[in-house]
Order: sequence, then structure tokens, then C-alpha cells
Amino acid sequence: MKKALAFDIGGTKIYSTLVNEKGDVISEVEKFSTPATIVGIENILREHIRKFEDKADVIAIATAGAVNNTNTAVIGSTGNLVQGYSTINFQNFSNKKVFLENDANAAAWAEYKIGASKNTALSIMLTLGTGVGGGIIINDKLLKGKSGAAGEMHFKMYNDKRRKCSCGSWDCFEIYASGTALKIDAEEALNNKNVTTYDVINGVKNGNEKMIGILNRWQNDIISGIKGLVNIFDPECIVLSGSMAEFVDIKKVENEVNSDIVTSPTSIRLATAGNYAGMIGVSLLALSRINNG
Repeated sequence: MKKALAFDIGGTKIYSTLVNEKGDVISEVEKFSTPATIVGIENILREHIRKFEDKADVIAIATAGAVNNTNTAVIGSTGNLVQGYSTINFQNFSNKKVFLENDANAAAWAEYKIGASKNTALSIMLTLGTGVGGGIIINDKLLKGKSGAAGEMHFKMYNDKRRKCSCGSWDCFEIYASGTALKIDAEEALNNKNVTTYDVINGVKNGNEKMIGILNRWQNDIISGIKGLVNIFDPECIVLSGSMAEFVDIKKVENEVNSDIVTSPTSIRLATAGNYAGMIGVSLLALSRINNG
């Protein structure tokens, strides 16, 4: 059975492991702090690939940032990665094929192949973390767009410049649906810049009415964004993943979305592919690519 040497490169951590064609993680997952320089990132990748590439048929890299449609290079970085990250030539790290995909797209593919959206024709995955990632799958294919940047969740929620988003624009879905958004909701409601998302969650668990109201406000913005996505794409399901997804009332979201859309009802589901979905998804994509020539 063929195997991929997989990486997941984020702003703070780099993970690596071996993944087989079934989507099984078959070796210990190694973790590195993401270096603050391009050379540092290159050295970690080069050294780790040199040590383990003989055990793999392809190198598969899930990464923050947009990836081109040939899956060979990063074409747009994100603010949590070192400046100049998109200039890295990943193809120089191995004589074997090096396959890249955006981390949210890769995780969405893992959910489609082995997780919550398995056997669906059209699904959307939203990763709710510090920001919001997205992946859209239509008829067994990732929606990549003309350049590879499709699935970015930076559509407008409001038009009055309430909040500046990480992308530099104003009032995007990300700045209302992320963990960062929940903190902003709490700051605004309590007039306290020191409040954290943990304070909100702990308050909700303890029955604090103010904290419950803050969480509901955040969840209502998520619902509003999902309604728009469902009306545009008419998906069989929306999968929620990421560190903040566990705080979403899935059934409530599903009921409220389906009560106010023009399409047929959709299903809202929690991700099930696990913490290494990015590495699993990019491995399955890469192995499929080499199997199909």
C-alpha cells in the first residue's frame, strides 16, 4: 500500500507523519514549532524529508495560504506565517513528487473521504479557530477557482465598517464567526478588553446569563453566514471543525438555518476526521494524483 510523508504547516506548529491510502496515520506524529524565518522552515522540511522520504511514495504538504491549481506552490500567504513564505520552492526538497494543498481544503477532503461528509455529492467545511477556513467539494472535486484560492470565507456580513478583518477588508464572515470574533463580542458586551474566549465558555458552563448572551450573538452570526452559503451552493451538509466548533449548538444551528433558506434543508455536522485531518486529506489527494498519473 502506498504512503505519503505528510506535513501540516501552520503559524505556530508544523506536524508530520506517514499516512496510507486508507487515510490511516501509520507513524508517530512529530511536532515542531514553526520557525520565524523562511530558512528555518526550509531546514525543518528538508531535514525531515531526507530522513523519511524513503518510506513514502509522495510528499504531501497541507499549508496555510492559497495553493495554485497544479498543487506545486503557495500563491498567497496568511498573516500568521513568516513574511515571504510564498517564495519557498517546495519542489526542491525531494526528488519525489511534492504535493501541496491549502490546509482547510485538505481537511475538507479528509471529512469527505473518511469523515462527517463521506458519501455526499456537495459539502462545505468551515474551520472555526482563530480565523475561519473553508473547503468546498462538488461532485468528488475540490472547488479551487481559477487560481486556487476558492473557499476563502471573507464575504461581507455587514457594510458599515464595524470590524476590520485579518484580510485587510471590513466585516467579513471570519471576523464574526471565529474565536477572535467571540472575544470581540465579549469585549463589546462587557466593555472589557481583558476578557477571553475562555471566560465566555466558562461563564456559559456556569449559567452566567451575560456570557450566554455573548455566545448566542456569536452563534447567530455563524448562522447568518451559513444561510448565505447554503442558498448559494445548496449543499447536502455543512461540516464544522476547529477548536471553536465544539461550542456551537449543532442542532440549533441546523434548525435555524433550515427555517430561513430558499433551498431544500441541509445537514449541519461536527467534523469527525480528527486533529490530523489536514495531513490525512492532503495525503489522500496526493496519493490519488500519483495513482492516476
